[in-house]
Amino acid sequence: MALKRSSSMKTQLVNAIQLQEVELEEEINTSTSNNTHAEPAQAKAQTKPKCYTVEEAVESIGFGYFHILLFVIMGSANIVEAMEIMLLAVVSPEIRCEWHLEDWHVALVSTMVFLGFMVCGVLCGYVADRYGRWKVVFGGFIWASYFSLLTSFSPSYGWFIFLRCMVGCGVAATSQGFVLKTEFIPAKYRAFLLPLASIFWMLGSMFIIILGMTVVPTMGWRWMIRFSVIPSLILIGLFLFIPESARFQVSAGNVHGAVSTLNWIARMNCAILPEGELREPEVTERGNAFTLISPAFRRTSLLLWYSWFVASFSYYGSVLSGSELLEKNLLCVTDADQEHQIKHNHDEALCYCIPFNMADYQTLLISCLGEVAFIPLNIGLLNIFGRKPSMVIWLVLSAVFFMLTNICTTMFGFTVLLFLLRSVVAMNFNVVYIYTAEVYPTAVRSLGMGFCTSFSRIGGMIAPFIAQVLMSKSVILALSPFAASCVICAVGVILLPIETRGRALLQNA
Repeated sequence: MALKRSSSMKTQLVNAIQLQEVELEEEINTSTSNNTHAEPAQAKAQTKPKCYTVEEAVESIGFGYFHILLFVIMGSANIVEAMEIMLLAVVSPEIRCEWHLEDWHVALVSTMVFLGFMVCGVLCGYVADRYGRWKVVFGGFIWASYFSLLTSFSPSYGWFIFLRCMVGCGVAATSQGFVLKTEFIPAKYRAFLLPLASIFWMLGSMFIIILGMTVVPTMGWRWMIRFSVIPSLILIGLFLFIPESARFQVSAGNVHGAVSTLNWIARMNCAILPEGELREPEVTERGNAFTLISPAFRRTSLLLWYSWFVASFSYYGSVLSGSELLEKNLLCVTDADQEHQIKHNHDEALCYCIPFNMADYQTLLISCLGEVAFIPLNIGLLNIFGRKPSMVIWLVLSAVFFMLTNICTTMFGFTVLLFLLRSVVAMNFNVVYIYTAEVYPTAVRSLGMGFCTSFSRIGGMIAPFIAQVLMSKSVILALSPFAASCVICAVGVILLPIETRGRALLQNA
């Protein structure tokens, strides 16, 4: 019995030892299996590729030689636009004499240019969002240059206004260059570089006035227009050095093209792109006008459309009001010279012919300097207070100077007031441009700009009839609409829901 009990205990002990060995082996196998599965997961996590967005690439590249080239070439687009707009002021007395035009005929020339701008503004914005900014801007240069050249061969007044309307369509396309320029500039530099576009506008205005001084008296207005096309032709060649917007390329699914563009810019700036690969979702809804009135952008779009209307209405109102007050001796000055004491009486004849003299051209040149007088102040306001407060300040100042223009003062005092008025309305227009390019996403940025510029041209179409027709009836009655529209617009700007200072450009809605 003792022997059997001893044998049974030995058997149980052996079985227990074997059971422990089996359990230990299972634990080892389980641990090994877990480690085997964990290692690929960790390896997968470690080998996951890095990626970056266009915004991150633009900020990483920073400011450099490419942006200087971009600034000069795309800024020159403002020279062309300014020349086409200011050309009307120089040519108007000449065509009045040649075709014996009345006041409303001359005003209709400006209206037709803005009509072409308004109609084609939305179309160009849609095409730019669907097919690219570069194509639209490049085509706009060619279109505007071609029809501007044809204008110099106009056989009649009817042909002249039709061809100028076609020029307006081309100018509407070239204005998309502001969008192209904005999409390449890092956020912290936009408030410094974009306001400087006013310098190019001033240069364009001064160039066409200098052409008027030198060419019109000797060769006539037709040759002046032909010479004015030369900068556009040069710009067409220079524009070939500017690539398509990388933001647009990504939104259109052309990631390879966007990477090539960004690499080229990085090499020019002696910089490197972020590590990894460019990854952003393709935007399928590009150029969709319903995005502009969607709940996310409805209030912004409505207020911006009115802001653009007022910007153009007040700008051209300031230009035309000043010239009208001087020409017709409607201003109240205490020391007017003999020339300004002569009032032109329109009732004595159906038409009068008063070409510009050298003093008139000099006055126009001086007034152009107002376009850049407040650029340093504008840059400071944009960086310190932001876009919305800057617009409010310039709009309120515009209203004040419009009303001060009606007070009795000396000729020098009137000149200073006119200079300041031209300065503040120009700065407001500049800030509106910047805000619009920043607030809309890439998918509808050009279309949003197109709608806004179209509304601005409505203001440009109305301004001549207020400043020229109503001014003859009552100075204060003509100046009041400009001042009132600026005050109302300032209130509307306060209600804008988005401040874009320091904010990255949105890629999609």
